[in-house]
Amino acid sequence: MTSTAGKVTGVNGNMVTVRVDGAVSMNEVAYIVTGGKRLKAEVIRIGGDHVQTQVFEMTKGIRVGDPVEFSNEMLAVELGPGLLGKIYDGLQNPLPEVAAQTGYFLEPGIYLDALSRETLWDWTPVAKPGDELERADLLGTVPENSFVHQVMVPFNLYGNCKLKSIKPAGKYHVADEMAVLTDAEGKDHSVSMMFEWPVKRAIDCYAERLKPVEPMVTKTRIIDTFFPVAKGGTYCIPGPFGAGKTVLQQVTSRNADVDIVIIAACGERAGEVVETLKEFPELIDPKTGKSLMERTIIVCNTSSMPVAAREASVYTAVTMAEYYRQMGLDVLLLADSTSRWAQAMREMSGRLEEIPGEEAFPAYLESVIASFYERAGIVRLKDGRKGSVTIGGTVSPAGGNFEEPVTQATLKVVGAFHGLSRERSDARKYPAIHPLESWSKYNGVLDPAQVAWAHHFLSRGAEVG
Repeated sequence: MTSTAGKVTGVNGNMVTVRVDGAVSMNEVAYIVTGGKRLKAEVIRIGGDHVQTQVFEMTKGIRVGDPVEFSNEMLAVELGPGLLGKIYDGLQNPLPEVAAQTGYFLEPGIYLDALSRETLWDWTPVAKPGDELERADLLGTVPENSFVHQVMVPFNLYGNCKLKSIKPAGKYHVADEMAVLTDAEGKDHSVSMMFEWPVKRAIDCYAERLKPVEPMVTKTRIIDTFFPVAKGGTYCIPGPFGAGKTVLQQVTSRNADVDIVIIAACGERAGEVVETLKEFPELIDPKTGKSLMERTIIVCNTSSMPVAAREASVYTAVTMAEYYRQMGLDVLLLADSTSRWAQAMREMSGRLEEIPGEEAFPAYLESVIASFYERAGIVRLKDGRKGSVTIGGTVSPAGGNFEEPVTQATLKVVGAFHGLSRERSDARKYPAIHPLESWSKYNGVLDPAQVAWAHHFLSRGAEVG
């Protein structure tokens, strides 16, 4: 397919208007060529021969008439062995490698491979030539830290396929051809250990979606007893500034009864992100005795970075979480803070001149937040195993007002609400979860029969004689 080209006709902040001379798809990736650099952007509105794009880089220096190249591809992430222990930006660029190439002041237009092409992986084939396979079926395995990483048929390869050939056991690079699949039309497809998947499209290669029942133990007593969170569930932590939202998330990530932890710092203050980056490699995982970073992925997008990348960081993180869920693992995704993501949506909505909703947030704020939290869940895979994605997001309401739109939109879709109190944090009572304002719809670690007995016992304490 030939790629479409265009030219810049207007720049408004990080929104760039482009005149195109061909067909363009919604959410298609485009590259604006300016000053010898290619700046990544995403199509967010199409109208006639003009499209609006949101640019994931600073737009300083873009001029009217600059050429634009459209890629015919959606915004996607690379999925495969080598994700664990990495630190990415919102576009899945590995930040340590970017810093090694450009220095600590990141330059625009730098895009690196998310998965290292140099690392050798110890491949063990599982499928055999002649097997009938579908998408997400197991091809082979490679060890990744403490886990057995399952190499699957790419999720975008639909229909039944026959395995034509597969590489024998040995050491291979992530981009090497590992198998050849023949589809129903007789066309051969080369498969490696990695593939790409669009971030705004949920991975749905499971047999059944289940109701979250099993509690996720966090080792924080007030959460596990009064306001529990289930594996595959959702919860939010709203609270005023300085009440301890980020610290509570960090404590949960260290102690939660899950296999993988993914932290999405979308619009968080740089100081708190740096603290996380320094602490996590030094923390010891009580399960394995190794570094906690070996089962953690961090997606960084600080407040100083372009606002468009905040949205990308959230979707990048949840897509990687769904990928590991497909291996039968329990994944915890912590988004900090969803309010700054909503503020980025408000900024872009204003530039698009859309009719504003409450407090100038876009009218579709609730549906966007709901679609994000709905990507959590516990699922039964085709082979009977279970995997889960649990999503916890912090909300930073201005002045600690829980009636503001982002908090209210979040409360409608989450299963547990851990409201932080300014009074309790000022009194140094941490975690500052307010016991009267918080709630949960999930079952906790306590036996319901014991709770009923305790209620009966305490009620008798008021009896006289």
